[in-house]
Amino acid sequence: MAVTALATDEIGAQRTYPSRAAVIGWIFFDWAAQPYFTLITTFVFAPYFATHVAPNPASGQALWGFATAAAGMAIALLSPVLGAIADASGRRKPWIAAFGAMLVIGSSLMWFGAPGDAHLIRPLLLAYAIATVGVEFATVFNNAMMPTLVPPDRIGRLSGTGWATGYIGGILSLILVLGFLAANPHTGRTLFGFTPLFGLDPVTHQGDRISGPLTGIWFIIFVLPMFLLTPDYPARHRLRDALREGLSELKQTLVELPKRKTIATFLIANMIYTDGLVSLFAFGGIYAAGTFGWNTIQIGTFGIILAIAGTLGGWLGGKLDDYLGPKTVITGSMILLLTAIIAILLVEKDSIFFIKVAPPVPGGALFASAAERAYLVLGCLIGAAGAPLQAASRSLLIRLAPKDRIAQFFGLFALTGKVTSFMGPLLIGLITAVTASQKAGMAVLVLFFVTGLALLSRVRA
Repeated sequence: MAVTALATDEIGAQRTYPSRAAVIGWIFFDWAAQPYFTLITTFVFAPYFATHVAPNPASGQALWGFATAAAGMAIALLSPVLGAIADASGRRKPWIAAFGAMLVIGSSLMWFGAPGDAHLIRPLLLAYAIATVGVEFATVFNNAMMPTLVPPDRIGRLSGTGWATGYIGGILSLILVLGFLAANPHTGRTLFGFTPLFGLDPVTHQGDRISGPLTGIWFIIFVLPMFLLTPDYPARHRLRDALREGLSELKQTLVELPKRKTIATFLIANMIYTDGLVSLFAFGGIYAAGTFGWNTIQIGTFGIILAIAGTLGGWLGGKLDDYLGPKTVITGSMILLLTAIIAILLVEKDSIFFIKVAPPVPGGALFASAAERAYLVLGCLIGAAGAPLQAASRSLLIRLAPKDRIAQFFGLFALTGKVTSFMGPLLIGLITAVTASQKAGMAVLVLFFVTGLALLSRVRA
């Protein structure tokens, strides 16, 4: 049996918390899940889909946006219900296992996305939607375990450490793909100058496509510490009874929510700025591929640098969360994101803030042009701000939500993070399709962060 620690909670009562090993096991969930966001949605498979599977980058960005929107709608509709059932049943791990299986299956199917085959577009987007639903729902139930692991005054540090650890996992998975699996189609060599492992064919982009199965295998291996070391709630009700009780409690929560003005305002703010952040990460690699013509190695290297910035940002944000409070961290992060987005929209391959510069030379050195280096710096700013924004948001929810309904409120948290999550990708997709301009599509994100920042200012932490 794990050794437990005794601590005093917010109301002065003493309670026990599980051992350090249990906390580390929980943190490994972020490590296990992060490659999905790093490899699939941002730096490898999404840009590959847009540039090599779809007819052109603009239509690829639009199609990816529509699929992201569809997955977001499904998550929005079901998250609160599933959270309420989990609170009533008392179990978290069975739900994580079930939705983790969806992540593994959906991501593994992406291996079949050969370049230039229009018949594969719909099946690939369906696999992407299934995997996205799986990883997001698994995260809902993993987040709900946080209040049982550490005292309230260490929640911010736990959340930030989880995000930072996840980013490190993302970095290593990206290094693995770029250094040993994905090769330049022209040279046949990986970032480290090797021929791809397992005989992966650079011409058919097998190194890009292997990111799907790798994500699934990575999750299976590294989620095991959470299942083996981190305690779960004991089962309280059978599934049928939990469904009945959970839906009843959810109805009561929704009726009471307008009276809880602080948490209601925060959930609406989270709904808007999370939509902007998810869209920014989802389309950042696609935007770079279209603007600079970057290939997988260039985008992946960019991703490694961003993930390092995100690791440092998540770790520092967790520290600042406990000292300054999560609301301050969220506000500062959004200001940095707004600044970076506006600046990125003013960077072209041959100009920076309307000042002409030499464009990238085809086949030239990595990030050799001034515009590419400017995009790299601004991307690091986004990475450093995005991690603490997400970590502090779940920390703030834990401080605001009733402790006996934590999974339910994380369901609502996921709801507000997803109920309009189709709007960002949908608007980006529509504006990009209508204007045939990736820049015009990305510009809509400014509105999301400005609105979210205004609403957050009304939250009393």
